[in-house]
Amino acid sequence: MQPFAVKILKNKNNLMVVQGILIGLALIINFISLSETYTQWGLLIAGVIGTLPILIQAIASLKIKLITIDVLVSIAAIGALMIQNYEETAIVTFLFLFGAWLEGKTLDYTRSSIKALTEMAPDLAWVQQADGEFKEEAIDFVDEGDIVLVKTGGKVPVDGAIILGQGSLDEASITGESVLLSKSVGDQVFAGTILENGTLQIRTDKVGEDTTFGRIIELVEEAQDSQSTTEQFINQFAKWYTPLVLVIGGLVGLITRDIELAITILVLGCPGALVIGVPVSNVAGIGNGAKNGFLLKGSEVIQNFAKVDTMLFDKTGTLTLGKAQVNETYSYPLFKDHYLEYLVAVEKESDHPLGLAILNHYKDVQPKRKVGQTDVIKGKGIKARIDGHSVLIGKLALMESQYLKISDNVKLDSQQLERTGHSIVVMAVDQEIVLLLGIKDQIRPGIKTYLDLLRKSGVKSLVLASGDNQATVDLVARELGLDQAMGNLLPEDKAAYLVEQQKQGRQVAFIGDGVNDSPSIAKADVGIAMGSGTDVAIESSDVVLVQSDFKHLVHAYLLSKRTDLNMKENIVIALTVVLLLIGFLLFSPWMSMSLGMLIH
Repeated sequence: MQPFAVKILKNKNNLMVVQGILIGLALIINFISLSETYTQWGLLIAGVIGTLPILIQAIASLKIKLITIDVLVSIAAIGALMIQNYEETAIVTFLFLFGAWLEGKTLDYTRSSIKALTEMAPDLAWVQQADGEFKEEAIDFVDEGDIVLVKTGGKVPVDGAIILGQGSLDEASITGESVLLSKSVGDQVFAGTILENGTLQIRTDKVGEDTTFGRIIELVEEAQDSQSTTEQFINQFAKWYTPLVLVIGGLVGLITRDIELAITILVLGCPGALVIGVPVSNVAGIGNGAKNGFLLKGSEVIQNFAKVDTMLFDKTGTLTLGKAQVNETYSYPLFKDHYLEYLVAVEKESDHPLGLAILNHYKDVQPKRKVGQTDVIKGKGIKARIDGHSVLIGKLALMESQYLKISDNVKLDSQQLERTGHSIVVMAVDQEIVLLLGIKDQIRPGIKTYLDLLRKSGVKSLVLASGDNQATVDLVARELGLDQAMGNLLPEDKAAYLVEQQKQGRQVAFIGDGVNDSPSIAKADVGIAMGSGTDVAIESSDVVLVQSDFKHLVHAYLLSKRTDLNMKENIVIALTVVLLLIGFLLFSPWMSMSLGMLIH
């Protein structure tokens, strides 16, 4: 593009202001009847000034074989100049430029929450040096393991754990809620949060784009760049619609020999509102979500989420807090004290929530033995060798699959635990069951209220799909009023059930948090990950609930429905306006180019 053209486009808004002033002066001169000549010259100059940037954009689009709105308006403006209708030229081009400015402002406004997020990202950190002193450095030079200092009022620059100090942090940038949280040694903190009082020293775990805050910004930016099928259709439609308007205008001019009528049709048929209406809605929805503690990964996700009528939930870490506790222990005749070392050593090889509960319960046990070969048996447990002994830890189904004898005592104890809603972990050494643990999780506070809201908002079926035993799953489902509860499911079983529901014509969302949930999250029409879940679950999801709060799930669902409706409203309004304008042009004497552009 030539330097002159670049300069014109860069100053497009300034030209619009000059044009507006010239139009105003010309109309004042005309009103006080000073001189018709001055009025016409003022409108002519204003028309040429307004036509220039639009014409440059039109030529650029024609070079890549695209007939855009700029082409229609350029032809209309030049045509009006040729028939010496300077007033129409000036006002139409001014209103077009003013509309483009408004469009830019609207998009800037809808993206404001994303800009605010980006601006909140810290770019400096006080980093401990070799001599123990702290020096301010650019965040790009901070590495994992570095100790950083945060003072009152400062932003936390990294994800990490507090090693010294305590204070109150505002985590609104991560959770969407401005609630001060007290943090002390051992607690995790996140980049982008603000230390309202206190002083902290933090050991860096993640920095930059790898932090929770960095990932939020990255995911939201990716979401904004994605397009829904409706948006893609509208863009394709506009590519054909715009040339069609040009052809219709040309035919009208040829048949009626009325150039003014032909160029008026070009202006009235502009699809600007149709093209901008969909992305504005979607960007606004994504920005709203980012500001309120959840991420909608694109406009396609919004459309799909709005149609969801069935929700499948994992249990542990999703409907429950994922902070399971060992409540009951039963040991059997062949149990030996050092078997607890075997138990702890093997569970350290696992990241399953039940395994973490066991480690927390036996935190004083320090294993001296090393685990040899381990073999994870999907959905059932883990098999290992320690000191030449075979160790099995997992469900009763694991013991049965390994042909262990299950005594009547073990069966009775396990049945009693299942009836009271416990998950069961069994340990066997050298083919003999020696220990039975009853582990129970806590249901998320207030979750039933939010599940009821989801049902009232349009979700027809709420289903619990868990790998836990059926008795425990039934207990949770009854307490929460779910429609269906399925236990003892392997990850592939969950995914298979989900696909079966989709084949029946249901729009299915799956909500989970673990690695074992990622196949279902990926297969669902809308995969939803709890923010406290694993990286795999979050990456494979369409929606992330940053704070793992079901209030945000309800908000996300309602927001998607409202955004989708708003997008459809925009399409209907844009098309209706075009039809009405053409109708008024054909059947009323007062429709003109400038009035049509003003209405657009």
